[in-house]
Amino acid sequence: MASTYMNRTLTANNQKKLTISVWVKIAKVQEQMIVSSYSSGSLWGSLYFSSTGQLRFYDYRSSYILKLDSNALYRDTNAWMHIVANFDCSIGSPTAKLYVNGEEVSYATQTIYSQNDTTSWNTNYDFQIGKGSDLGGNQFDGQMSDLYFIQGYTYDASTFGETDSTSGIWKPKTNPTINYGGTGGNSCHLKFENSGNMDLDSGDNNVSLTTTGTLTQNVDTPSNNFATMNPLDNHFAGGTFSNGNNTVQTRNTGYSYNTSTIGMSSGKWYWEMKYASIDVGSGNQLMAGIAKSLTRGTTDHMGYRNTSYAYTSNGVMFNNNGTTSYGNTYAPNDIVGFALDLTNNKFYASINGTWQNSANPANNTGGHSITAPDADSSTDLGFYFVAVGDGNDGFQATVQYNFGGGYFGTTAVASAGTAPSEGGIFEYDCPSGYQALCTKGINSF
Repeated sequence: MASTYMNRTLTANNQKKLTISVWVKIAKVQEQMIVSSYSSGSLWGSLYFSSTGQLRFYDYRSSYILKLDSNALYRDTNAWMHIVANFDCSIGSPTAKLYVNGEEVSYATQTIYSQNDTTSWNTNYDFQIGKGSDLGGNQFDGQMSDLYFIQGYTYDASTFGETDSTSGIWKPKTNPTINYGGTGGNSCHLKFENSGNMDLDSGDNNVSLTTTGTLTQNVDTPSNNFATMNPLDNHFAGGTFSNGNNTVQTRNTGYSYNTSTIGMSSGKWYWEMKYASIDVGSGNQLMAGIAKSLTRGTTDHMGYRNTSYAYTSNGVMFNNNGTTSYGNTYAPNDIVGFALDLTNNKFYASINGTWQNSANPANNTGGHSITAPDADSSTDLGFYFVAVGDGNDGFQATVQYNFGGGYFGTTAVASAGTAPSEGGIFEYDCPSGYQALCTKGINSF
């Protein structure tokens, strides 16, 4: 949603209670707006992240009449997070609270309404989802799911979520009991899940919103969290991330590598990468594959050590500073598929649906042998991570990963192949027995 937002003009009412509930997966740590109610620089309410990752719930009417700042900083770009913000200023001792993943936060700042205050949330202001420019911050960059905006009622986090009895992880309730306050009100529920009509209100009021930009449907949800590339592992690599951290442009100085948010220690995994572009130059090549150690500097490229394997655009497997011929070369606009078998310790690559080296991951033939991850090793993280870099100082490459979300950049797959059993949309067939790199896939092994 980095260039997309939604809005509508609220109808004025005199309710003194509000609940906002939303699931988010942030792509960047920056000041970014989740939900706001805006009239002017002197009259506004906002639920947003600060530039450091602090969660804030404010109401400003020439001065702050509501100001909740979390002590905790929320900087995890890998996981979905459930946020609930509510208040009740109709009572003698007004309340206002923030919850994250079912628990009320501790507060660095806690200014709460006076009884029967006029609030910026329940009047005829511009109700904005993900829009940041009016208040000076950035638009929301990441993914949202299950946004409830409920006027006139105060609900806590347990209304919308619960702890999974098996995993202990906070998860959404599929059908919470909500009072929307009657037809014609402002209360709404946006699931963001209806293809072609993602701004549809699933609540009782049939609220209509205006979308600026394009909302993109994704199978990555709070119930099934998919991997992305990891902007937090970027100190040496210096990559540029976009499209929900699934597009990576390598740096033009040095040659290290970026890694994924989720690692693999067992099981069988499949993902795809579209080779978007590369600077033309002597010795430059794309290096994409897997790594079980983090890069150690700006000259530590993929395959240089024995802990990473790069299938290069020159058509070789590169490991421990040595090369092994493996299939054909690939070029910009090619889609490269990868299969990692940690049952038999084999690594496979395909080009535009054709497995290289006459391989077949489904029956364990033609793969490149790799060493198993070893958590007891001082140079091994105990997990393989998806990794990508380029092979020459001074040049850049751009790649677009599809971990199962069904997109390369902002373009949907042209014709989806056979999907893995636990979810995912790929351009080509996922090999039998393999899973997308997602939480349901992890739990299947």
